[in-house]
Amino acid sequence: MAALDRMATTGVAPVRIAGNGMADDFRAVSVVWKRELIRFSRNRLRILTSLAQPILFLYILGTGLSPLISASAHFSFRTFMFLGVLGMTILFTSIFSAMSIVWDREFGFLREMLVAPVHRWTLVLGKCLGGATVASIQGAIILALAGTVGVPYSPEMLLTLLGEMALTAFALTAFGVMLAARISQMESFQMVTQFFVLPMFFLSGAIFPLSDLPSWLAVLSKLDPLSYAIDPFRKAVFSQISLPLRLRETLDPGISWGSFQLPVWFELGMIAAAAVAMLAVAISQFSKTD
Repeated sequence: MAALDRMATTGVAPVRIAGNGMADDFRAVSVVWKRELIRFSRNRLRILTSLAQPILFLYILGTGLSPLISASAHFSFRTFMFLGVLGMTILFTSIFSAMSIVWDREFGFLREMLVAPVHRWTLVLGKCLGGATVASIQGAIILALAGTVGVPYSPEMLLTLLGEMALTAFALTAFGVMLAARISQMESFQMVTQFFVLPMFFLSGAIFPLSDLPSWLAVLSKLDPLSYAIDPFRKAVFSQISLPLRLRETLDPGISWGSFQLPVWFELGMIAAAAVAMLAVAISQFSKTD
């Protein structure tokens, strides 16, 4: 009887149903974002291997191509390559982060996330923010090598590059999530991404200037969305480097549509608009996922 009396007087713990407020949605975004960071920090092999390719491009390919620039210009081609390597790091890391969606689907973890009592847009946004954060961290590591290739450590330039890298990383992660939303096999995702990623990288002006290109290649470069991210990177760095006018016009011609020379703010606006559009498509696709 005493036990029954104690049970009768003991209050029942309140139950809160998740998924009914913005606080729950933001918590879901935070959890997915934090999961990406934990996965990244625990995989040291991934960190090392993802840095190996950019370093090879920067110090081996960049050094090998340096004789293409006249020695009298006192300019190392590795300085030009540095911005391309920075873009490559952001590109491949962002796509790799999106690839984990396919991995989660194969092992059933994605289904557990989709049945959580939160809106599905929170899962997509958290994934994009997590992938963008990881890619930005990888880019910041490469950015720390700037002084070894003749790029000055200007605080203004570094902050500008970090902001531009974060925006680009978010857009590229949204692109990868949009592709991965309806793909169920890792092999299929790898084939699809290779179809897009390698052309995006080579056409962006990451490893060669966009000046004096054949007309067909110039058109393809302007159709490449990554070109509008690499160009602001290059302008931020070249604004801190003293170069002869002729060489500057060759290495940093900018992007123009006819007679209209695109300003940096316009290019960054295009990236932001593309990021929002791809995020919306990815959310729409996840809403249809069973």
